[in-house]
Amino acid sequence: MRSYSDELEAVTKRVEDAKGYLKLDSAIARTAEIEPQISAPDLWDDLAMARKLTGEYNALREDIAQVDRLWDMVLEVRAIEELLGDEDDQNLAQERRSTLDSLISLLSELELRALFSGEDDESDAILEIKPRAGGTDAQDWAEMLLRMYQRWADQSGFEVEVEDISPGQEAGIQSATLLVKGRYAHGMLQSERGVHRLVRMSPFNSKHSRETSFALVQVFPLTDAAIDVKIDDKDLRIDTFRSSGAGGQHVNVTDSAVRITHLPTNIVVSCQNERSQLQNKAKALQVLAAKLIDREKEEQRVAREVLAGSTSEMGWGNQIRSYFMAPYQLVKDLRTLTETGNVDSVMNGEISFFMESYLRWSKARS
Repeated sequence: MRSYSDELEAVTKRVEDAKGYLKLDSAIARTAEIEPQISAPDLWDDLAMARKLTGEYNALREDIAQVDRLWDMVLEVRAIEELLGDEDDQNLAQERRSTLDSLISLLSELELRALFSGEDDESDAILEIKPRAGGTDAQDWAEMLLRMYQRWADQSGFEVEVEDISPGQEAGIQSATLLVKGRYAHGMLQSERGVHRLVRMSPFNSKHSRETSFALVQVFPLTDAAIDVKIDDKDLRIDTFRSSGAGGQHVNVTDSAVRITHLPTNIVVSCQNERSQLQNKAKALQVLAAKLIDREKEEQRVAREVLAGSTSEMGWGNQIRSYFMAPYQLVKDLRTLTETGNVDSVMNGEISFFMESYLRWSKARS
């Protein structure tokens, strides 16, 4: 049986490793560089730069504080070990076990960070859901996914804004756009990009026959580049309309919704969550910019693969996960082969284990 000393030694090595993948030395140097800038009296004269600097500073300080906390816990376990010595003190032994378990749990969460390698992983994320084949069932399925992602974000500490939603004619939704805000929102949600398939007994036909429905999930990072990018007005068609929602459930009902069409690419973006037409237009332009940047990166990726004579499975149209509600209960990721029979928990937002499996799978392939 592994001794506490051996276990603590292994955990201490993992804490030391955290300094590497968090680039702690660089983080400490960068915070020292930023501190005079964020203390300057004219910092907020440039709002965009102020937001960028303070956001970077807070993220770096969070990393430094997390490692400091882990080291404090290591020292605490060592101190308890010394107090225990050869004594049989059950209270101290229980405290040692509890502290070590907490340390291991925090480390496991932090070690996910080592799996992020994309330049946009730390960014906020734009998540779009659209039904595909399956008619009313597919529209209902799209709304079920919307609820699943909202619950996951709430449980994971992310802030969620519904930027746009179009109700289905009979049930469900025709489309929805979420803004998920928080550090590593895009890094976590990138695993969800693709087609999600549902098999169930349909509640929308008289025979309640087994039906298969599909919904497409797209994910884009909302980066500083997307916020600052300028799009030529001549390339845009801007329409306004009265916002709508399922009984006001999803959005604020106003007369100021905005739909923007980017004419060269035919990309369409709508926003109806804000109170004013001006705010909706600004938010829609941000989403459009994020889509255009993502489109360009996707085209560059495909071009590189063509030159290299290889292809990947990262495209938007690929089926990534199946959800079976009949004749048996199963959710299975088709890339990582991760699966669970607890469909209810998945639909209630417990999907982080799918995301973590994807990150490990993706890291192993790179």
